Amino acid sequence: MRILIVKLSSLGDVIQTMAVVPDLLEAIPNAQIDWVVEEAFAPLAALVSGLRAVIPVGQRRWRQSFFSAATRAERRAFHARLRLHAYDAVIDFQGLVKSAWVARAARLEPRGFSVTYANGSDACSYEWPVRYLLQRSVPMPQRIHAVERYRLLAAKALAYSHLSLLQMPARYAWDIGAQVQPATAAPEVVLAHGTTRSDNEWPEVHWLAVAQKLIAAGFSVGLPHAGERELARVKALAGQLGPMACVWPAQSLDALARRMAASAGVIGVDSGLSHLAVALDLPHVQIFSQDRAWRAGPLGRDYQRVAGGAQAPDVAQVWDAWQAALAASHRGLLHP
Repeated sequence: MRILIVKLSSLGDVIQTMAVVPDLLEAIPNAQIDWVVEEAFAPLAALVSGLRAVIPVGQRRWRQSFFSAATRAERRAFHARLRLHAYDAVIDFQGLVKSAWVARAARLEPRGFSVTYANGSDACSYEWPVRYLLQRSVPMPQRIHAVERYRLLAAKALAYSHLSLLQMPARYAWDIGAQVQPATAAPEVVLAHGTTRSDNEWPEVHWLAVAQKLIAAGFSVGLPHAGERELARVKALAGQLGPMACVWPAQSLDALARRMAASAGVIGVDSGLSHLAVALDLPHVQIFSQDRAWRAGPLGRDYQRVAGGAQAPDVAQVWDAWQAALAASHRGLLHP
């Protein structure tokens, strides 16, 4: 069975959708799975074990020069690649008009079908016309975690929602290859401080205090960044922390995933990198400054913890959550 996943963006949502792939391969062992995703996230999607092909699309970039000759040529090439194979099922996991048009453009087998959500769910993006743009639509609960929503859509679309695998915690399968070890001898904890939403940010003085606690506990600190503002932040932190703090170089998402996979764990705000920490099965504390943990927080593993909620947590709450996550991880290593 040939299946096309359409999930274009954003980083955290793309990562959370990756949990669908192991489900599909367990329920339908002969499945051949392709994925259409925004070009910025394609290198990361290419690390997902079990995908036959990743098809990058440049919608975000194309909007800047939609009618130029170069963009028109790229769009033609994308549609030719998209229609290279016919699919038995095309599943739009995004539920937006832009993703539904991509799903609609894919080529179907004679008995194939396209499917998306029949309705929105709380705190999940959804545009109602999509249910009329594609052939089938699947009703969703009003309040549901994002990962469970993705897994349930696939299960109902492909008629395996009766299987017990949906009761299992989400699984992620990676083909990471060689992992980049930190330069210091101490195990590295990554501080995923960056976010595109100002209301998700955690004060820099708190990051400094947590980093100091980590270093005192024998860890080194990894500081990724994206953009000039975040680079200035991590350079300032590293300057105060000394040689046990490492400012990561700017790097592609696949390289970042390889380096993060080698870390001792991650403390981060509600962001794509925090979702990556969950998907890489690392000890993790996810910091929430608003009531979103029920939709986006880690699920099902006691070494992945939430700190905060409707209000941002203080340093002590985050540190206690990290200590609990680390202890739970050590218990798992001792008693697999």
